[in-house]
Amino acid sequence: MSKFELINGSCADQTVDAVVNAANKHLWEGGGICGVIFRKAGSFQLTAACLKIKTPLKDGDAVITPAFRLNNAKAIIHAVGPDFRVDADAYEELFAAYYNSLCVLKENEYHSISFPLISSGIFSGKLKDPAGESAKQCVRAYKKFVSDYPDYDVDVKLCAYSSNEMAAAGEMLLNMEL
Repeated sequence: MSKFELINGSCADQTVDAVVNAANKHLWEGGGICGVIFRKAGSFQLTAACLKIKTPLKDGDAVITPAFRLNNAKAIIHAVGPDFRVDADAYEELFAAYYNSLCVLKENEYHSISFPLISSGIFSGKLKDPAGESAKQCVRAYKKFVSDYPDYDVDVKLCAYSSNEMAAAGEMLLNMEL
């Protein structure tokens, strides 16, 4: 049976089949959760794996690499969230980053995944509620995925790192049916 849970913590610390990296379109090591994942996995190895993938990716795309030294996961799914500083209405691209990550999970026969709040940090631009909006799009993607693939169980952990993000994401989830 599929399940969805909101966790106050880092997606990089969850024991799951795949950890999601909030990636940039070139799959370069960045700051925030991206930098954390690269360091935990091993920057050199993960960078080498990412260089083998044809970039630039589009907003909403998701690709997979091994987890390397990230010993709490089998793989890393790199999801390209939109930059709301560039496109203030990129909600469908944010939804696609979550949904395509779930599809990549399924294509690789994995069942558990931990997400950060994609595009809720520096890419959030002038969004009024970045964590809430990201949580909303994650739930939309989860609901569509379990509807599209009712016989494929997934365990989704959406991770809000700070207490403020947790409160905003939690409030959004209270208003949505899971």
